[in-house]
Amino acid sequence: MASRRSIGLPVTLAVVLTAMALSLAVGWQVLVFSEARAFAREITRIDWLLFAFGVVCFAGIIFGMIWLCMWLVREMRLNQRQRAFLDAVTHEMKTPLASLRLYVETLERHDPDREHRREFLERMQDDLKRLDETVDQVLSAARSEDSGRHIKREPVALEALLRGCIDDVCQRYDLDPEAVVLDTGGVESVCGNPNELSVIFRNLLENAVKYSDDPIEIRIRVRSNNGDRVEIELSDRGIGIPRVELRKIFQRFYQVGRDVQRTASGLGLGLFIVRNLVRRQGGRVVARSEGSGQGSRFVVTLRRPPMAA
Repeated sequence: MASRRSIGLPVTLAVVLTAMALSLAVGWQVLVFSEARAFAREITRIDWLLFAFGVVCFAGIIFGMIWLCMWLVREMRLNQRQRAFLDAVTHEMKTPLASLRLYVETLERHDPDREHRREFLERMQDDLKRLDETVDQVLSAARSEDSGRHIKREPVALEALLRGCIDDVCQRYDLDPEAVVLDTGGVESVCGNPNELSVIFRNLLENAVKYSDDPIEIRIRVRSNNGDRVEIELSDRGIGIPRVELRKIFQRFYQVGRDVQRTASGLGLGLFIVRNLVRRQGGRVVARSEGSGQGSRFVVTLRRPPMAA
């Protein structure tokens, strides 16, 4: 609640100051004409020029105050998301580090049997993998913003790419292979960078898993729009997205709802990376949802290879 009050104060102050400036502007104009009428003086061209100049100045002040208020609110919200990001990074890195430290100390002080040693090593490998994925996510976010970086686009076998992403996510989250249904619709390939396309669909699949309750049901449907574009729709039956947040979820560090942030781990970078990488492929991505509890759909539009168009 403290963060909401910190934003509400400048917004309230800006509204009050804008109302005061607007009242002053209107009052000044009324006063000018009232004075001219009181002295029965004809309004000259100079009076009209001064009147217009005053209107322009007051309008500039009012619009400047509104813009400054919007900019400040946007910066404050970004700072809040950055703090949430730092908290998430701290959690995502300290938790596996604490686990690794515990296992290392246990192995140093004790001599566990072969079975327990193997179990410790497996858990340590899982913790290292979690740390590696956290670092990769941050690096991917930085690389996705590099608009000057040249990427090579080429025809990519779509079904093989999606199958690989599905297998990786199912293995990582121990999902039944039938939890993700793929329908390629006869589309064979798209144009893009295979490595970045893998990051895009792996992030979307991981999001669908994280924000879904059991049983997890994800469907990927590919269809052609009878032109040079291909639409890949990934839908789930998860927690859904409030309509007011559909455009915000692609912002850096943004996560849907405070309650969701407590139950689902993450840095708030996945969809930010998805949007930037899709744009680098010459495509676009949109999110759709009927609201909380109604599931969500992400539609990625990519180009078809020139020979397939």
